[in-house]
Amino acid sequence: MAEVVAMKREMPQGPVWAERTGPILRLTLANPPANVLSLAAMAALQAELEAARTDKAVRVIVIASAGKVFSAGHDLKELSAHRGDPDRGRAFFEKTFAACALLMQTVVHHPKPVIAEIDGLATAAGLQLVASCDLAVCTHESTFCTPGVHIGLFCSTPMVAVSRNASRKQAMEMLLTGETIDAATAKDFGLVNRVVPRDYLNQVVTKYAETIASKSPLTLKIGKEAFYRQVEMKLEDAYAYTSQVMVENMMARDAEEGIGAFIGKREPEWKGE
Repeated sequence: MAEVVAMKREMPQGPVWAERTGPILRLTLANPPANVLSLAAMAALQAELEAARTDKAVRVIVIASAGKVFSAGHDLKELSAHRGDPDRGRAFFEKTFAACALLMQTVVHHPKPVIAEIDGLATAAGLQLVASCDLAVCTHESTFCTPGVHIGLFCSTPMVAVSRNASRKQAMEMLLTGETIDAATAKDFGLVNRVVPRDYLNQVVTKYAETIASKSPLTLKIGKEAFYRQVEMKLEDAYAYTSQVMVENMMARDAEEGIGAFIGKREPEWKGE
């Protein structure tokens, strides 16, 4: 990684603050202190992700947060407020968890790579968001947990994302105990890629984003989709599928340009086609 220089950022206002710098779209959860994933926050994040889907100027997305908590997950006060509804809140609960499921799948299936930038606590659906991102970088002070068992609510939906990153026993350790793990343990579990000093978090993430953004956007789209599809397949099915992906990728103009540039010892000029 290239050398980075520390710098301070202005505090954004929420629930989600969008800022594009070149090809990098930065989406900041800006509803401190807990940055809860309320319906409004999820809707705002969903809208920004959908808009970025077809925005050719955006090549990489970073999801960050303001304050000392990345995200404490769902807004329990918002959920509990509907206990007095005629159906005891069932319709609102269904709406909330459906919105969350859609959001997480949007991150996974998004054609642009998504990087989580974590400084602080990521818990329950907040950790679910981290685990749903393609890459995750956190500070040494960051912590992670799935604490639902403490309040009689098993973290079943966060479990989907966590169990697709950590091993089964590591995931079950977090889910059954609800205990908080530190950044180093989160890296060991496979929940984050890198643990860095707080002063350099933004710069390290930006370097990752810039490196990825320099690649062919079509190649990144093809590769990300193929990764998440093949990982759920049997070995022989995965090879059959990815072999066809490679053929189609080879037919792309960007592959022709990239290979030609490599052979000719020059920088490629990506067209995204």
